[in-house]
Amino acid sequence: MINAIWCFLIVVGIVVGIFTGHTQDVTDAAIKYAGTGVTLSLEMIGVMALWLGLMKIAEEAGMVKGLGKLMKPLMVRLFPDVPADHPAMGSMVANMAANVFGLGNAATPLGIKAMQELQQLNPDKEEASNAMIMFLAINTSSVTLISSSVIAYRVAAGSGNAPEIIAPTIVATAVSTIVAIIACKIFERMPKYRREKIR
Repeated sequence: MINAIWCFLIVVGIVVGIFTGHTQDVTDAAIKYAGTGVTLSLEMIGVMALWLGLMKIAEEAGMVKGLGKLMKPLMVRLFPDVPADHPAMGSMVANMAANVFGLGNAATPLGIKAMQELQQLNPDKEEASNAMIMFLAINTSSVTLISSSVIAYRVAAGSGNAPEIIAPTIVATAVSTIVAIIACKIFERMPKYRREKIR
């Protein structure tokens, strides 16, 4: 899908270049920014490796489990249909912890695992359960304390103060997560969207 989008954009760029007489400019820009993309990716490897390594250390040190215990009262309220000791709870907490530190790449496999475990509890395999919808909403809005990926992009782009986005990111993601939770709770009470409880 992504390849198709890029191909479409390239074709549009070429067509626009031909009709406007700027074919050479389009070609030069494509080559220049293809190189920029490679450079940016290489410069980000170090930052992402650092944060992924720290996340692994935190997991091995038991910090993720500790965070899970700390978040347990909140998780039980957010996901009342999921048993407190179910493996899905652990996967969801690990996913949220990775998102808190802005590690989207590390969070993705944990999120997929959590969804698979929630699907095992889902009585209707054709529709998402309330817990699955709530988890998806939280995962998408995701409170982020340190957006390491964005900081890495800013460093690679030559920003003089890459970490300045931390405070606005915390505020924006906190608001988006609160709105997502409230919306889920409102919709799951509406007769049209009500789902059967997980047993």
